[in-house]
Amino acid sequence: MSHTSASPAEKPSRLLQDWRPEDPAFWEKTGHKVASRNLWISVPCLLLGFCVWMLFSLVSVNLNKVGFNFTTDQLFMLTAIPSVSGALLRVPYSFMIPLFGGRRWTAISTVFLILPCAWLGFAVQDTSTSYNVFLIIALLCGFGGANFASSMANISFFFPKAKQGGALGLNGGLGNLGVSVMQLVAPLVISLGVFAAFSDKQTLANGSDMWLQNAAWIWVPFLLIGTIAAWFGMNDLASSKASIRQQLPVLKRGHLWIMSVLYLATFGSFIGFSAGFAMLTKTQFPDVNILQFAFFGPFFGALARSAGGMLSDRLGGVRVTLVNYIVMAIFAGLLFLTLPVGGVGGNFPAFFGVFMVLFLTAGLGSGSTYQMIAVIFRKLTTDQAKARGASDDEALREAVTDTAAALGFISSIGAIGGFFIPKAFGTSLAMTGSPAGAMKVFLVFYVVCALITWLVYLRKLNKGFATKQVRK
Repeated sequence: MSHTSASPAEKPSRLLQDWRPEDPAFWEKTGHKVASRNLWISVPCLLLGFCVWMLFSLVSVNLNKVGFNFTTDQLFMLTAIPSVSGALLRVPYSFMIPLFGGRRWTAISTVFLILPCAWLGFAVQDTSTSYNVFLIIALLCGFGGANFASSMANISFFFPKAKQGGALGLNGGLGNLGVSVMQLVAPLVISLGVFAAFSDKQTLANGSDMWLQNAAWIWVPFLLIGTIAAWFGMNDLASSKASIRQQLPVLKRGHLWIMSVLYLATFGSFIGFSAGFAMLTKTQFPDVNILQFAFFGPFFGALARSAGGMLSDRLGGVRVTLVNYIVMAIFAGLLFLTLPVGGVGGNFPAFFGVFMVLFLTAGLGSGSTYQMIAVIFRKLTTDQAKARGASDDEALREAVTDTAAALGFISSIGAIGGFFIPKAFGTSLAMTGSPAGAMKVFLVFYVVCALITWLVYLRKLNKGFATKQVRK
């Protein structure tokens, strides 16, 4: 198959028939430019997906203020439903890139998010809107969280394994910034008449004005821009094409389930803490206006994810992940010293500081575990394919397909943390009046994950994986 180096640059939206990122000459001359362009269009599209995914964490808090009459349980469910649908949808989304192509699916999955945003903006203005309608919109917002699986799978096809950690860390980390961007932007725009020409304001009981619809509508023009950029600026790769049947065998691999547990401890903690931190703080330190500080944790965690991927490329994902779990366990233990006892005492600055470290390590570990997944599955699949007598090209094609499927499926397991962590805090508070019970479970889980990382990947498979990650 011949390669025309000018084709990818001149026709960025066309299908690339020849893609050899592991070939140093190809990568230096053409590959890294094309891969970088696709990465930097993917990042804002994924960031917008996270903004939409987390919309109800702000909207549900304000629904009763603008005239609705939902119970606390109903409002909690509206906040939790996007995490559930986003996690479940990541499984089918992980198969979409080989079926549709990265350019097409990025554009399709981005433009679809306009539907829940536009619908939610109209729904909050009509107090006769039923709770079931809000449930449906919340489910649709979950599609934004599902975008993570397809986006990460797509980027994994573009980069050589030596640069997987950094690329996936940037895409995932900067995409995760959507959580903090939404928490920072939405409270501002609902206090301004940004779309006053198209909608009416809501007057609250205290006499102040609110435009709650702006929390949803503000993302629509950016989603349109992202869709256009993806359609005209990204690429589809012929080498990424595969049927669902070709991708399913990855589910039989034991490492897929082991890495799902490890990723749940990192990304699950990040998204779960993002959803539950403000609520938890309000129960423990009711005099603190935590909404002024809530976006810091997701912000630090998202940036740390990018750093985790790059550190893993340099030092090895297994080593970075192991140290990260140890730090998470230590600070999960320190959190007990900052909590009030029987509603008395407690130290908010220490509580906040400990949680910021937990956000950082959750983000850092998300990047390092994702790099582990990419390295492990590429090596396992390549070795097995070559053992069957497959050519280098056939082995590489099979490896990238398996890796993309594994990344998508594992990401769906991790996203479940967005539901279970806030639920664990709520259950612990209801049963004991303290979140300490939930934190004990998290502490034990982090210790178990550290042991798994050491026993399975660092001790037994050191020569197979840990050293491979450091090589350039």
